[in-house]
Amino acid sequence: MDPQARAAVPGSATRRFLTGAGAVTLGSLLANIAAYLLHLPASRWLGPEGYGAFAALLSAQLLVAVPSLALQAVVAREHVRGVPHEALRSLGARVALLVAVIAALAVVPVSLLLDTPTLATAAALSPGPVLCLLATEQGLLQGAERFRALGVVLALAGAGKVVPAVAVLAAGGGVGTALAAGAVGVTAAWATAAWVTRGTTTRRSRTQDSGTTPASPGVPAVLAAGQVQLVMMALTSVDLLLARALLSPEDAGRYALGAVAAKAAFWLPQAVGTVLYPRMADPAGHRGAVRSAVGVLLGIGAVVVLAAALAAPLVPAVVGEGYRPVTGVLWAFAGLGVTLSVLQAFLLATIATNRTTEAGIAWGGLVLTVVAVWAAPRELGSVLGATLVVVVLTTVVAGWRAFRVRPA
Repeated sequence: MDPQARAAVPGSATRRFLTGAGAVTLGSLLANIAAYLLHLPASRWLGPEGYGAFAALLSAQLLVAVPSLALQAVVAREHVRGVPHEALRSLGARVALLVAVIAALAVVPVSLLLDTPTLATAAALSPGPVLCLLATEQGLLQGAERFRALGVVLALAGAGKVVPAVAVLAAGGGVGTALAAGAVGVTAAWATAAWVTRGTTTRRSRTQDSGTTPASPGVPAVLAAGQVQLVMMALTSVDLLLARALLSPEDAGRYALGAVAAKAAFWLPQAVGTVLYPRMADPAGHRGAVRSAVGVLLGIGAVVVLAAALAAPLVPAVVGEGYRPVTGVLWAFAGLGVTLSVLQAFLLATIATNRTTEAGIAWGGLVLTVVAVWAAPRELGSVLGATLVVVVLTTVVAGWRAFRVRPA
Protein backbone atom coordinates (compact mmCIF):
# COMPACT_ATOMS: atom_id res chain seq x y z
CA MET A 1 0.00 0.00 0.00
CA ASP A 2 1.18 3.52 -0.77
CA PRO A 3 2.62 5.25 2.35
CA GLN A 4 0.24 8.15 1.96
CA ALA A 5 -2.69 5.74 1.71
CA ARG A 6 -1.51 3.93 4.85
CA ALA A 7 -1.27 7.23 6.67
CA ALA A 8 -4.75 8.18 5.56
CA VAL A 9 -6.33 5.00 6.90
CA PRO A 10 -6.10 5.79 10.65
CA GLY A 11 -7.47 9.30 10.13
CA SER A 12 -10.31 7.96 8.01
CA ALA A 13 -11.11 5.29 10.60
CA THR A 14 -11.07 7.92 13.34
CA ARG A 15 -13.43 10.14 11.38
CA ARG A 16 -15.79 7.21 10.77
CA PHE A 17 -15.72 6.35 14.46
CA LEU A 18 -16.39 9.92 15.57
CA THR A 19 -19.13 10.39 12.99
CA GLY A 20 -20.77 7.10 13.91
CA ALA A 21 -20.49 7.69 17.64
CA GLY A 22 -21.87 11.19 17.23
CA ALA A 23 -24.85 10.00 15.21
CA VAL A 24 -25.71 7.21 17.65
CA THR A 25 -25.21 9.48 20.66
CA LEU A 26 -27.46 12.16 19.18
CA GLY A 27 -30.16 9.64 18.27
CA SER A 28 -30.05 8.02 21.70
CA LEU A 29 -30.01 11.40 23.42
CA LEU A 30 -33.09 12.58 21.54
CA ALA A 31 -34.89 9.33 22.35
CA ASN A 32 -34.00 9.58 26.05
CA ILE A 33 -35.03 13.23 26.23
CA ALA A 34 -38.36 12.36 24.62
CA ALA A 35 -38.88 9.55 27.13
CA TYR A 36 -38.20 11.83 30.10
CA LEU A 37 -40.35 14.64 28.68
CA LEU A 38 -43.29 12.25 28.43
CA HIS A 39 -43.50 12.23 32.23
CA LEU A 40 -43.97 15.99 32.51
CA PRO A 41 -47.31 16.34 30.67
CA ALA A 42 -48.46 12.95 31.93
CA SER A 43 -47.97 13.96 35.57
CA ARG A 44 -49.80 17.24 34.99
CA TRP A 45 -52.74 16.01 32.91
CA LEU A 46 -53.37 12.65 34.58
CA GLY A 47 -53.09 13.81 38.19
CA PRO A 48 -51.30 11.89 40.96
CA GLU A 49 -53.48 8.77 40.81
CA GLY A 50 -53.51 8.43 37.02
CA TYR A 51 -49.84 9.27 36.71
CA GLY A 52 -48.96 6.64 39.31
CA ALA A 53 -50.57 3.96 37.15
CA PHE A 54 -49.02 5.41 33.98
CA ALA A 55 -45.48 5.42 35.43
CA ALA A 56 -45.87 1.89 36.82
CA LEU A 57 -47.00 0.56 33.44
CA LEU A 58 -44.10 2.27 31.67
CA SER A 59 -41.76 0.47 34.08
CA ALA A 60 -43.47 -2.84 33.28
CA GLN A 61 -43.02 -2.05 29.61
CA LEU A 62 -39.26 -2.01 30.11
CA LEU A 63 -39.34 -5.69 31.08
CA VAL A 64 -40.80 -6.80 27.74
CA ALA A 65 -38.21 -4.62 26.00
CA VAL A 66 -35.24 -6.58 27.41
CA PRO A 67 -35.34 -9.32 24.71
CA SER A 68 -35.10 -6.65 22.01
CA LEU A 69 -31.73 -5.48 23.38
CA ALA A 70 -30.31 -8.99 23.12
CA LEU A 71 -31.88 -9.51 19.70
CA GLN A 72 -30.22 -6.40 18.26
CA ALA A 73 -26.81 -7.60 19.46
CA VAL A 74 -27.30 -11.08 17.97
CA VAL A 75 -28.59 -9.74 14.64
CA ALA A 76 -25.66 -7.31 14.35
CA ARG A 77 -23.18 -10.09 15.13
CA GLU A 78 -24.66 -12.54 12.66
CA HIS A 79 -24.96 -9.87 9.98
CA VAL A 80 -21.22 -9.27 10.28
CA ARG A 81 -20.70 -13.03 9.86
CA GLY A 82 -22.73 -13.06 6.67
CA VAL A 83 -26.08 -14.55 7.68
CA PRO A 84 -28.68 -13.41 5.10
CA HIS A 85 -31.12 -10.66 6.04
CA GLU A 86 -34.09 -12.94 5.45
CA ALA A 87 -32.82 -15.43 8.02
CA LEU A 88 -32.20 -12.68 10.57
CA ARG A 89 -35.63 -11.17 10.02
CA SER A 90 -37.08 -14.65 10.48
CA LEU A 91 -35.24 -14.89 13.79
CA GLY A 92 -36.65 -11.51 14.79
CA ALA A 93 -40.16 -12.68 13.95
CA ARG A 94 -39.76 -15.83 16.06
CA VAL A 95 -38.50 -13.87 19.06
CA ALA A 96 -41.33 -11.35 18.59
CA LEU A 97 -43.85 -14.19 18.60
CA LEU A 98 -42.36 -15.58 21.81
CA VAL A 99 -42.48 -12.15 23.46
CA ALA A 100 -46.08 -11.70 22.28
CA VAL A 101 -47.10 -14.95 23.99
CA ILE A 102 -45.28 -14.01 27.20
CA ALA A 103 -46.76 -10.50 27.18
CA ALA A 104 -50.27 -11.87 26.66
CA LEU A 105 -49.87 -14.29 29.55
CA ALA A 106 -48.46 -11.52 31.76
CA VAL A 107 -51.30 -9.03 31.27
CA VAL A 108 -53.56 -10.30 34.05
CA PRO A 109 -50.80 -10.96 36.64
CA VAL A 110 -49.19 -7.56 35.98
CA SER A 111 -52.59 -5.87 36.15
CA LEU A 112 -53.26 -7.46 39.55
CA LEU A 113 -49.77 -6.72 40.84
CA LEU A 114 -49.83 -3.05 39.84
CA ASP A 115 -53.56 -2.60 40.44
CA THR A 116 -54.05 -1.17 36.95
CA PRO A 117 -56.90 -1.72 34.44
CA THR A 118 -56.49 -4.82 32.29
CA LEU A 119 -56.85 -2.96 28.99
CA ALA A 120 -54.32 -0.32 30.01
CA THR A 121 -51.89 -3.08 31.05
CA ALA A 122 -52.37 -4.83 27.71
CA ALA A 123 -51.67 -1.55 25.91
CA ALA A 124 -48.47 -1.10 27.94
CA LEU A 125 -47.15 -4.60 27.13
CA SER A 126 -48.25 -4.66 23.49
CA PRO A 127 -45.15 -2.87 22.08
CA GLY A 128 -42.91 -5.77 23.22
CA PRO A 129 -43.17 -7.83 20.00
CA VAL A 130 -42.88 -4.73 17.80
CA LEU A 131 -39.76 -3.65 19.68
CA CYS A 132 -38.22 -7.01 18.72
CA LEU A 133 -39.00 -6.38 15.06
CA LEU A 134 -37.57 -2.87 15.39
CA ALA A 135 -34.46 -4.25 17.10
CA THR A 136 -33.93 -6.60 14.15
CA GLU A 137 -33.76 -3.66 11.75
CA GLN A 138 -31.51 -1.75 14.14
CA GLY A 139 -29.23 -4.78 14.36
CA LEU A 140 -28.96 -4.90 10.57
CA LEU A 141 -27.98 -1.23 10.49
CA GLN A 142 -25.50 -1.69 13.33
CA GLY A 143 -23.92 -4.76 11.75
CA ALA A 144 -23.56 -2.88 8.47
CA GLU A 145 -22.00 0.07 10.34
CA ARG A 146 -24.66 2.43 8.99
CA PHE A 147 -24.57 4.52 12.14
CA ARG A 148 -26.12 7.67 10.73
CA ALA A 149 -29.19 5.71 9.70
CA LEU A 150 -29.16 3.93 13.07
CA GLY A 151 -29.10 7.27 14.87
CA VAL A 152 -32.08 8.45 12.85
CA VAL A 153 -34.00 5.26 13.62
CA LEU A 154 -33.22 5.56 17.35
CA ALA A 155 -34.53 9.12 17.40
CA LEU A 156 -37.65 8.16 15.41
CA ALA A 157 -38.36 5.26 17.75
CA GLY A 158 -38.21 7.59 20.75
CA ALA A 159 -40.43 10.16 19.06
CA GLY A 160 -42.83 7.50 17.83
CA LYS A 161 -43.40 6.25 21.35
CA VAL A 162 -43.81 9.68 22.93
CA VAL A 163 -45.44 12.08 20.44
CA PRO A 164 -48.69 10.12 19.89
CA ALA A 165 -49.03 9.50 23.63
CA VAL A 166 -48.60 13.21 24.43
CA ALA A 167 -51.11 14.11 21.72
CA VAL A 168 -53.67 11.75 23.22
CA LEU A 169 -53.06 13.09 26.72
CA ALA A 170 -53.44 16.66 25.46
CA ALA A 171 -56.79 15.70 23.92
CA GLY A 172 -57.98 14.41 27.30
CA GLY A 173 -57.25 10.71 26.80
CA GLY A 174 -56.56 8.38 29.71
CA VAL A 175 -53.75 6.04 30.64
CA GLY A 176 -54.75 3.12 28.41
CA THR A 177 -55.45 5.29 25.38
CA ALA A 178 -52.13 7.10 25.69
CA LEU A 179 -50.21 3.84 25.99
CA ALA A 180 -52.05 2.39 23.00
CA ALA A 181 -51.13 5.48 20.98
CA GLY A 182 -47.51 4.97 21.95
CA ALA A 183 -47.72 1.37 20.72
CA VAL A 184 -49.00 2.63 17.36
CA GLY A 185 -46.11 5.09 17.23
CA VAL A 186 -43.58 2.32 17.88
CA THR A 187 -45.15 0.32 15.05
CA ALA A 188 -44.76 3.29 12.72
CA ALA A 189 -41.11 3.59 13.77
CA TRP A 190 -40.55 -0.08 12.96
CA ALA A 191 -42.13 0.38 9.51
CA THR A 192 -39.84 3.34 8.89
CA ALA A 193 -36.78 1.40 10.06
CA ALA A 194 -37.70 -1.51 7.77
CA TRP A 195 -37.91 0.90 4.85
CA VAL A 196 -34.51 2.41 5.73
CA THR A 197 -32.81 -0.99 5.91
CA ARG A 198 -34.12 -1.95 2.49
CA GLY A 199 -31.20 0.08 1.20
CA THR A 200 -27.63 -1.15 1.13
CA THR A 201 -26.89 -2.87 4.45
CA THR A 202 -24.13 -5.21 3.33
CA ARG A 203 -20.46 -5.05 4.25
CA ARG A 204 -17.46 -7.32 3.82
CA SER A 205 -17.99 -10.36 6.06
CA ARG A 206 -16.34 -13.66 6.86
CA THR A 207 -18.51 -15.53 4.37
CA GLN A 208 -17.46 -13.23 1.56
CA ASP A 209 -13.93 -14.48 2.16
CA SER A 210 -14.72 -18.13 2.84
CA GLY A 211 -17.53 -18.59 0.34
CA THR A 212 -19.69 -20.35 2.94
CA THR A 213 -22.97 -19.28 4.48
CA PRO A 214 -23.08 -19.65 8.27
CA ALA A 215 -26.08 -21.26 9.90
CA SER A 216 -28.83 -18.96 11.05
CA PRO A 217 -28.95 -18.50 14.85
CA GLY A 218 -31.95 -19.66 16.82
CA VAL A 219 -33.96 -18.23 19.68
CA PRO A 220 -31.58 -19.83 22.25
CA ALA A 221 -28.83 -17.54 20.95
CA VAL A 222 -30.99 -14.53 21.79
CA LEU A 223 -31.79 -15.95 25.23
CA ALA A 224 -28.07 -16.48 25.86
CA ALA A 225 -27.35 -12.87 24.92
CA GLY A 226 -30.34 -11.79 27.00
CA GLN A 227 -28.86 -13.11 30.21
CA VAL A 228 -25.75 -11.02 29.53
CA GLN A 229 -27.91 -7.90 29.12
CA LEU A 230 -29.84 -8.86 32.24
CA VAL A 231 -26.81 -9.17 34.49
CA MET A 232 -25.55 -5.82 33.25
CA MET A 233 -28.86 -4.17 34.12
CA ALA A 234 -28.74 -5.80 37.55
CA LEU A 235 -25.19 -4.61 38.22
CA THR A 236 -26.15 -1.01 37.45
CA SER A 237 -29.03 -1.07 39.95
CA VAL A 238 -28.24 -3.51 42.75
CA ASP A 239 -26.28 -1.03 44.89
CA LEU A 240 -29.10 1.51 44.82
CA LEU A 241 -31.64 -1.11 45.83
CA LEU A 242 -29.43 -2.34 48.68
CA ALA A 243 -28.74 1.21 49.82
CA ARG A 244 -32.46 1.88 50.10
CA ALA A 245 -32.89 -1.29 52.14
CA LEU A 246 -29.87 -0.92 54.44
CA LEU A 247 -29.23 2.79 54.94
CA SER A 248 -31.21 5.35 56.86
CA PRO A 249 -33.82 7.20 54.77
CA GLU A 250 -31.59 10.29 54.68
CA ASP A 251 -28.47 8.41 53.54
CA ALA A 252 -30.50 6.35 51.09
CA GLY A 253 -31.69 9.61 49.51
CA ARG A 254 -28.13 10.90 49.34
CA TYR A 255 -26.98 7.64 47.78
CA ALA A 256 -29.74 7.93 45.20
CA LEU A 257 -28.45 11.37 44.21
CA GLY A 258 -24.91 10.06 43.89
CA ALA A 259 -26.22 7.19 41.80
CA VAL A 260 -27.41 9.77 39.27
CA ALA A 261 -23.75 10.62 38.62
CA ALA A 262 -22.94 6.91 38.28
CA LYS A 263 -25.79 6.43 35.79
CA ALA A 264 -24.69 9.48 33.79
CA ALA A 265 -21.09 8.24 33.63
CA PHE A 266 -22.34 4.81 32.56
CA TRP A 267 -24.77 5.96 29.85
CA LEU A 268 -22.77 8.89 28.43
CA PRO A 269 -20.34 6.79 26.32
CA GLN A 270 -22.85 4.10 25.24
CA ALA A 271 -22.27 4.91 21.57
CA VAL A 272 -18.66 3.68 21.86
CA GLY A 273 -19.73 0.06 22.32
CA THR A 274 -22.45 0.38 19.68
CA VAL A 275 -20.05 1.67 17.04
CA LEU A 276 -17.20 -0.77 17.77
CA TYR A 277 -19.42 -3.82 18.32
CA PRO A 278 -19.45 -4.91 14.63
CA ARG A 279 -15.66 -5.01 14.66
CA MET A 280 -15.74 -7.02 17.87
CA ALA A 281 -17.83 -9.57 15.98
CA ASP A 282 -15.13 -9.90 13.32
CA PRO A 283 -12.36 -12.24 14.57
CA ALA A 284 -9.78 -10.34 12.53
CA GLY A 285 -10.44 -7.09 14.36
CA HIS A 286 -11.88 -8.35 17.65
CA ARG A 287 -9.02 -7.64 20.02
CA GLY A 288 -8.21 -4.31 18.40
CA ALA A 289 -11.85 -3.23 18.74
CA VAL A 290 -11.97 -4.24 22.40
CA ARG A 291 -8.73 -2.37 23.10
CA SER A 292 -10.07 0.69 21.30
CA ALA A 293 -13.35 0.56 23.21
CA VAL A 294 -11.61 0.28 26.57
CA GLY A 295 -9.16 3.07 25.71
CA VAL A 296 -11.89 5.46 24.62
CA LEU A 297 -14.08 4.61 27.61
CA LEU A 298 -11.22 5.18 30.06
CA GLY A 299 -10.37 8.48 28.36
CA ILE A 300 -13.96 9.69 28.56
CA GLY A 301 -14.19 8.31 32.08
CA ALA A 302 -11.18 10.28 33.29
CA VAL A 303 -12.82 13.49 32.08
CA VAL A 304 -16.13 12.54 33.70
CA VAL A 305 -14.52 11.73 37.07
CA LEU A 306 -12.58 15.00 37.02
CA ALA A 307 -15.73 16.93 36.11
CA ALA A 308 -17.64 15.26 38.95
CA ALA A 309 -14.90 16.20 41.42
CA LEU A 310 -14.89 19.82 40.24
CA ALA A 311 -18.68 20.10 40.21
CA ALA A 312 -19.19 18.42 43.60
CA PRO A 313 -19.05 21.66 45.65
CA LEU A 314 -22.05 22.93 43.71
CA VAL A 315 -24.29 20.07 44.90
CA PRO A 316 -25.55 21.76 48.09
CA ALA A 317 -26.36 24.96 46.20
CA VAL A 318 -28.30 23.08 43.53
CA VAL A 319 -30.20 20.45 45.52
CA GLY A 320 -29.89 21.59 49.13
CA GLU A 321 -27.62 21.38 52.18
CA GLY A 322 -29.01 17.98 53.09
CA TYR A 323 -26.96 16.46 50.27
CA ARG A 324 -23.62 17.97 51.32
CA PRO A 325 -22.21 14.54 52.43
CA VAL A 326 -22.31 13.48 48.78
CA THR A 327 -19.84 16.14 47.67
CA GLY A 328 -16.79 14.27 48.94
CA VAL A 329 -17.64 11.03 47.12
CA LEU A 330 -19.29 12.26 43.93
CA TRP A 331 -16.11 11.45 42.00
CA ALA A 332 -16.29 7.87 43.30
CA PHE A 333 -19.87 7.52 42.08
CA ALA A 334 -18.71 8.72 38.66
CA GLY A 335 -15.82 6.24 38.83
CA LEU A 336 -18.31 3.45 39.51
CA GLY A 337 -20.26 4.38 36.40
CA VAL A 338 -17.09 4.50 34.31
CA THR A 339 -16.02 1.07 35.55
CA LEU A 340 -19.43 -0.36 34.73
CA SER A 341 -19.17 1.06 31.21
CA VAL A 342 -15.84 -0.76 30.73
CA LEU A 343 -17.34 -3.96 32.11
CA GLN A 344 -20.20 -3.60 29.65
CA ALA A 345 -17.69 -3.37 26.80
CA PHE A 346 -16.14 -6.68 27.90
CA LEU A 347 -19.60 -8.26 28.13
CA LEU A 348 -20.48 -6.97 24.66
CA ALA A 349 -17.31 -8.69 23.46
CA THR A 350 -18.62 -12.00 24.83
CA ILE A 351 -21.85 -11.58 22.85
CA ALA A 352 -19.91 -10.53 19.74
CA THR A 353 -17.84 -13.73 19.87
CA ASN A 354 -20.75 -15.92 21.02
CA ARG A 355 -19.02 -16.73 24.32
CA THR A 356 -21.92 -15.72 26.52
CA THR A 357 -20.98 -18.28 29.19
CA GLU A 358 -18.22 -15.80 30.10
CA ALA A 359 -21.00 -13.69 31.62
CA GLY A 360 -20.71 -16.03 34.59
CA ILE A 361 -17.95 -13.69 35.76
CA ALA A 362 -20.46 -10.85 35.90
CA TRP A 363 -23.06 -13.00 37.66
CA GLY A 364 -20.41 -13.88 40.22
CA GLY A 365 -19.64 -10.19 40.60
CA LEU A 366 -23.32 -9.49 41.20
CA VAL A 367 -23.48 -12.05 44.01
CA LEU A 368 -20.26 -10.73 45.56
CA THR A 369 -21.62 -7.17 45.40
CA VAL A 370 -24.68 -8.20 47.40
CA VAL A 371 -22.53 -10.03 49.96
CA ALA A 372 -19.98 -7.21 50.27
CA VAL A 373 -22.59 -4.47 50.63
CA TRP A 374 -24.57 -6.50 53.15
CA ALA A 375 -21.45 -7.08 55.24
CA ALA A 376 -20.30 -3.45 55.04
CA PRO A 377 -21.08 -0.88 57.77
CA ARG A 378 -24.42 0.82 57.28
CA GLU A 379 -22.87 4.03 55.99
CA LEU A 380 -23.05 5.74 52.60
CA GLY A 381 -19.30 5.65 52.00
CA SER A 382 -19.01 2.01 53.04
CA VAL A 383 -21.77 0.84 50.71
CA LEU A 384 -20.25 2.81 47.83
CA GLY A 385 -16.75 1.55 48.60
CA ALA A 386 -17.82 -2.10 48.79
CA THR A 387 -19.68 -1.80 45.50
CA LEU A 388 -16.80 -0.06 43.75
CA VAL A 389 -14.19 -2.59 44.91
CA VAL A 390 -16.22 -5.59 43.73
CA VAL A 391 -17.11 -3.97 40.39
CA VAL A 392 -13.46 -3.07 39.73
CA LEU A 393 -12.33 -6.64 40.51
CA THR A 394 -15.11 -8.07 38.30
CA THR A 395 -14.09 -5.77 35.46
CA VAL A 396 -10.42 -6.74 35.77
CA VAL A 397 -11.25 -10.46 35.63
CA ALA A 398 -13.65 -9.95 32.70
CA GLY A 399 -10.97 -7.97 30.87
CA TRP A 400 -8.36 -10.64 31.50
CA ARG A 401 -10.68 -13.24 30.00
CA ALA A 402 -11.61 -10.99 27.07
CA PHE A 403 -7.99 -10.64 25.97
CA ARG A 404 -6.92 -14.17 26.88
CA VAL A 405 -9.56 -16.10 24.94
CA ARG A 406 -8.99 -16.16 21.18
CA PRO A 407 -12.24 -15.53 19.22
CA ALA A 408 -13.45 -18.29 16.91
